[in-house]
Amino acid sequence: MASAAEQLAANVNFGAFAKATELKKRIWFTLGALIVYRLGTYIPIPGIDPVVLAEIFRQNAGGILGMFDMFAGGALGRMTIFALNIMPYISASIIIQLLTAVSPTLEQLKKEGESGRKKINQYTRYGTVLLATVQAYGISVGLEGMRAAGGGAVLDPGLFFRMTTVVTLVGGTMFLMWLGEQITARGVGNGISLIIFAGIVAELPRALAGTLELGRTGALSTIFILFMLAMSVFVIGFIVFMERAQRRIIVQYPKRQVGNKMFGGESSHLPLKLNTSGVIPPIFASSILLLPITIASFSANQGPEWLITITALVGHGQPLYILFYIALIVFFCFFYTAIVFNVTETADNLKKYGGFVPGIRPGKSTADHLDHILTRLTVVGAAYLSAVCVLPEILISQYSVPFYFGGTSLLIVVSVTMDTVSQVHSHLLAHQYEGLIKKAKLRGRR
Repeated sequence: MASAAEQLAANVNFGAFAKATELKKRIWFTLGALIVYRLGTYIPIPGIDPVVLAEIFRQNAGGILGMFDMFAGGALGRMTIFALNIMPYISASIIIQLLTAVSPTLEQLKKEGESGRKKINQYTRYGTVLLATVQAYGISVGLEGMRAAGGGAVLDPGLFFRMTTVVTLVGGTMFLMWLGEQITARGVGNGISLIIFAGIVAELPRALAGTLELGRTGALSTIFILFMLAMSVFVIGFIVFMERAQRRIIVQYPKRQVGNKMFGGESSHLPLKLNTSGVIPPIFASSILLLPITIASFSANQGPEWLITITALVGHGQPLYILFYIALIVFFCFFYTAIVFNVTETADNLKKYGGFVPGIRPGKSTADHLDHILTRLTVVGAAYLSAVCVLPEILISQYSVPFYFGGTSLLIVVSVTMDTVSQVHSHLLAHQYEGLIKKAKLRGRR
């Protein structure tokens, strides 16, 4: 009986999907945009010797550049037009959000609704251009200093090469920012997250093949490879469980009399997710760490002694890197949760519509109660994110396993997949409701 019911539900969902023309258009648009992004990760910037560059990145595959290359979907290792990926935009978003919390002007813009949001987005774009320009110039200078046995990575170093590299990389980042916004508006899912997701997923087969090759050559034992794969499956299951976990707060609505009839009196619940901030903290933490370290890493072999020392201390898997990573994850968990869920506004809305938490007075007491619960949930959520992102990274840094099997990449892939599937279900439900309304109107006319 259960299997028949499940099959019937699947058929209904498939039938609803087949009739949802708008949803299919959105999915095709999303796939098309992601294909365009992946094609761009194979278009190299001018003036680069790909053989020498591949040799240099092969030597630094386990360092911070390898991790940046993971987020860029392999574009940095190939030094393509999308080498910076969407990271400057994410860094600019972090800076603007931090400034919004301390600047009265930006805070007022945030409260102005759609017009204020457009202005803040415009400031974020300006910040993206500035950060991308600085990073692109640092990369161009670093590339000129890169050398391997086959010669230099740049065929004709000089001012012209630097200018063309800056223009190309900044243009690639701005195009990806625009593409992400188009996916969010006209496709399915969050465009920025899907771009990072596509880069990680596209490189997974190569990472798996590289791991198996390490096992074939004897660099990694078969038992350890099986352990890594089993741990990846366990981490995926743990992420799904924790991302769906929530605390439900009972909300009671009083009865009211209208004429001779009584209305209301029902109880509902306010769901608070264990991890309200989602996948944002690891992405933000990684982008903050990668922003200064990337430029330093390009010139570490040619730079002063202090720069070489700092680069080594904050290298991937080093204690200082892990400490900074955990601290940034915890900070952004609390910071982003405070932005997403405003306890004072929620308490005021409950009071406005007559709702109350049993045993708690409406207003400030309710806000304090929600803040207390949310703080405890965020502590658990921050510990969960830190454990998922950091513990596998330690093993990866010790045994030279590809970054794609790390907790950060798995968290991004699973979270983005769950969010996209949830949006698809929402579109299907909206389509079904529209169909029911149309049928009701037709019956009413008859």
